[in-house]
Amino acid sequence: MICAISGEVPEDPVVSKKSGLLFERRLIERYIQDHGRCPVTKEELTMDDIVTVKTNKTVKPRPLQAASIPGLLGMFQNEWDALMLSNLALEQQLHTARQELSHALYQHDAALRVIARLKKERDEARLLLSQAERQLPAATAPALSNGKRVAEDEVGPDGKRIRPGIDSATVDELAEYNKMLSAQRKQREIPATLAPIDALESYTQISSHPLHKTNKPGILSIDIHPSKITSLKFVGRDELVITGSADKTVRLWQGTDDGTYNCAHILKDHTAEVQAVTVQATKKYFVSAGMDNTWCFYDLPTGSCLKQVGEPSQEGGYTTAAFHPDGLILGTGTSESLVKIWDIKTQAFVTNFEGHSGPVTAMSFSENGYFLATAASDGVRLWDLRKLRNFRTFSPYDANTPTNSVEFDFSGSYLAIAGSDIRVYQVANVKLEWNLIKTFPDLSGTGKVTSVKFGADAKYMAVGSLDRNLRIFGLPGDEADNQMKEME
Repeated sequence: MICAISGEVPEDPVVSKKSGLLFERRLIERYIQDHGRCPVTKEELTMDDIVTVKTNKTVKPRPLQAASIPGLLGMFQNEWDALMLSNLALEQQLHTARQELSHALYQHDAALRVIARLKKERDEARLLLSQAERQLPAATAPALSNGKRVAEDEVGPDGKRIRPGIDSATVDELAEYNKMLSAQRKQREIPATLAPIDALESYTQISSHPLHKTNKPGILSIDIHPSKITSLKFVGRDELVITGSADKTVRLWQGTDDGTYNCAHILKDHTAEVQAVTVQATKKYFVSAGMDNTWCFYDLPTGSCLKQVGEPSQEGGYTTAAFHPDGLILGTGTSESLVKIWDIKTQAFVTNFEGHSGPVTAMSFSENGYFLATAASDGVRLWDLRKLRNFRTFSPYDANTPTNSVEFDFSGSYLAIAGSDIRVYQVANVKLEWNLIKTFPDLSGTGKVTSVKFGADAKYMAVGSLDRNLRIFGLPGDEADNQMKEME
């Protein structure tokens, strides 16, 4: 009798009760375990249906072929032929698999090249679109009439203005610009043209310019254009200027060929004094912050408010605001001594920095992306944005003299603070000391310096104070002095 599975005489024979077929025990056990049925009849089968067959232990006779040398040679030849056929089949399968793998790799490589080309075309198209938008002057935006918006914002059932919001395309644009600026920062080196420490130690007043004649004295804010010095906030492109005012408005000004500026937009979204305006890194959006306890995110070309964050309130309010260099983080200072950090993508509040006393008067993010400097009545506090903690405090003045301005230079190498005088520090890190390079006296006689800005490569500093004069500190005969003389 032979096994119904192997076709050989079984060593441990068993019989199925249902079919009467003979099997090798180890083979039928494995088959039942895997399939649960008879391998021949395909009926359901369990080991309970299997009966052991008792046999005498006899020596199996050798096959007839193994009884002679020619028979053995024939068996070996058959085994060799079977082995060669099997090897040929395996080689054919391997060749087919290699062809399929080569084809798949070629398709994958072609797909990667197509993706890379499409991404390059997308980036080039976005760059061209961005350049085209930058070349469009804000004054050509529709819905303008005598410097005012023709169509008023829609009002909802609750009496509040309906804002379109910051859409996903804008968020993607800001995120991509953030990624690009972050990558550039890792490769950025301190420029060789940066003014050295010994040059700053030699700075002195090289010019003074009376810019205002008003009943109320003082320059309250200054900004530095790459090629000019003015008392306005420059956007950085297309001769655009943004101003915030105590009359609760934000105004956008467009430069003309004759050197004057025309009002392109009057934005009346705040219900209290506008204390700060700050331009986003793309130069296509900006934020205003006011004493009504709200900040507004604007589209610069159209002058439309995309989002107003916060509930208008007559208590407290925002006193200053600044964008992180990468453009996705907004910092605001409040009249209640708090520094608030916001995520622009979601317009969500992220965290508070506490510790100041008195209203926060100014703030500045370092170009290294890690440090934030904030000023208030108790001086200047430096914050580590990675660990969200205050790691150093400067208290240069008495309790009655607030620090009115704080400013990192563009390289992130120097920090200037202003109150009853101007002090310039060398930027170090969280652990090392920040050395005081030089203290410049307040030459206005008012005892209150209101603002300070570094020029290009820190080659000069622009200082505003309550005597209506703009003062330039630098090396006598330097480029900054020549620029100011040309402006006169």
